[in-house]
Amino acid sequence: MPNKVAFNEEYPDITESDKLYQRALPIMTPVTQTLAKGPGQYVNGVAPKYLKRGKGSHVWDVDGNEYIDYNMAIGPLSLGYAYPKVDEAIAAQLKDGITFSMMHELEVELAELVHRVIPNAEAVRISKTGADVTSAAVRVARAYTGRTKVLCCGYHGWHDWYISVTSRNSGIPEAIKELTSTFEYNDLDSVRSALDEEVACVILEPFVFAAPENNFLQELRKLCTANGTLLIFDEMWTGFRIAVGGAQEYFGVRADLACYSKAFANGMPVSLLTGRKDVMDLFKEEVFFFTTFGGEALSLAAAVATIEEMIEKDVPAWLAEKGRKLKDGYNALAEEWGIAHYTRCIGYDCRSLVSFEATAGNPLELKSFVQQEMIKRGILWSGFHNMSFSHTEEDVEYTLRAYREVLGLLKEVVLRKEVGASLRGAPVEPVFRKVSHFNMKPPIKA
Repeated sequence: MPNKVAFNEEYPDITESDKLYQRALPIMTPVTQTLAKGPGQYVNGVAPKYLKRGKGSHVWDVDGNEYIDYNMAIGPLSLGYAYPKVDEAIAAQLKDGITFSMMHELEVELAELVHRVIPNAEAVRISKTGADVTSAAVRVARAYTGRTKVLCCGYHGWHDWYISVTSRNSGIPEAIKELTSTFEYNDLDSVRSALDEEVACVILEPFVFAAPENNFLQELRKLCTANGTLLIFDEMWTGFRIAVGGAQEYFGVRADLACYSKAFANGMPVSLLTGRKDVMDLFKEEVFFFTTFGGEALSLAAAVATIEEMIEKDVPAWLAEKGRKLKDGYNALAEEWGIAHYTRCIGYDCRSLVSFEATAGNPLELKSFVQQEMIKRGILWSGFHNMSFSHTEEDVEYTLRAYREVLGLLKEVVLRKEVGASLRGAPVEPVFRKVSHFNMKPPIKA
C-alpha cells in the first residue's frame, strides 16, 4: 500500500518514479526543467522523483504516496493545489479560448488591479516568467540611464546578465561578465563602494530569509537616488506574500521598478513588471520587450482570481500565522532537544528556512537526513516552509509532531557521528557552489 501522511513503518515505494527517471535519462538533458525540482535536491533512493496530482496542501506521487507539501511548486501556489476559485476562472476562460489574435480584455483588468495594489505600479507590463521581467527591467534601466553596469543581490533568473556572476556561467562572453557585479545583503558599504557613474541599476530581492538591518532598504533607496541609479526590487518571493502589495508595501520603500511572478496566479505561468511611468514609457518605442504568450488568457484569468482572493481573504495574514507556528515550533523543539546551536528555522513567517551549521557535520548531510525522515512520515520537505492558504492547522500540528521525532533522531546520529552513514541514498546537492562574496566589484579608487 502507498504511504499516507502518517508515521509510516517503511520509506515510500518509489518504483514508478524510478522507472520514469530511467526513461528520461537517455533523452532529457538534464531530466528536470526546474533545478530546484530536480532529483539532485532530494535524497536519491528515498524521495519520489515525479508527482501525479495535488489538492490543497497535499500531493501524490506517481506511486500513490501522499505528502503534505511545503515546497508548493517552489513558490507559485500561494493558495494551494486545485484551488476552486482559481480553477473555476481558468475553466470559464478555457471555454472562450486561450490565446488570441489581438489583445484580450483580461490584460486591462489585470493591469488595473495591479495598478491599485502595488505601490510603484504607475505602469504595468505582463509577461510569462520571472527571468523575462528581471531582464526587461535591467534593459530598460540601461536605456533610461544611458549606463551599462548592474549591481545585484539574490537570484534573478537564467539570463546572461545575471548567471554571469554565478559558478554556472559557461557560454557567457567575458564582455557580459564584466558588466554585472554583486553586493552583500545588509552591507550598505559594499553598495556604496561599488556605485559610480556607470551603474545603471541595483537589483535585489528585498529579503530572502534575513531581515533588513539598520533601515537597509530605505538607505539603499537614498543611495540609488543620489547616484542616479534605478532601484529594482525582484519580488518573485516577497510579492503578494509578505503583503498583497509586496515588500514595497510592507517596508514602505518604493522601487523604481519591481518584478513579480511567483504567488499571484496560483501556479499559472505569468509575470509582471511594474514601475515609474517615465521609465516604463521607453517600452513604447525605444526598448523592445514583447512575447507571443504575454496575453495568454488562462493565466490572466488565474491572476485576477488569485489577487482578488488574496485581498478578500487577507491571505498574507494567514500565511504569516501558520508559518509562524511552524517556525517558532521548530525552534522550540530544537531548544528542547538541545540542538539549537546547530539547527534553527530562520526567515519571515510566510516563508522560512531550516538551517544547519557545519559544527555538527556536513550541512547538506544534516539536511538530507531530516529530509528522508520527514518524507517517511508523509511530508515533502526540502528545508523550506513555503506556506499556502491551504495549509491547515492540522497540517501544522502534524508537521510539528513529525519534527519532534525527527529532531530526536538527528541528535542521535550527530552524537554518534553517523549522519552520512544513516542516509539511504546520495545526499542533496548545492544549487550553486558560490553563494556569497563572489564577483564583488572592487571599491572605487579615491
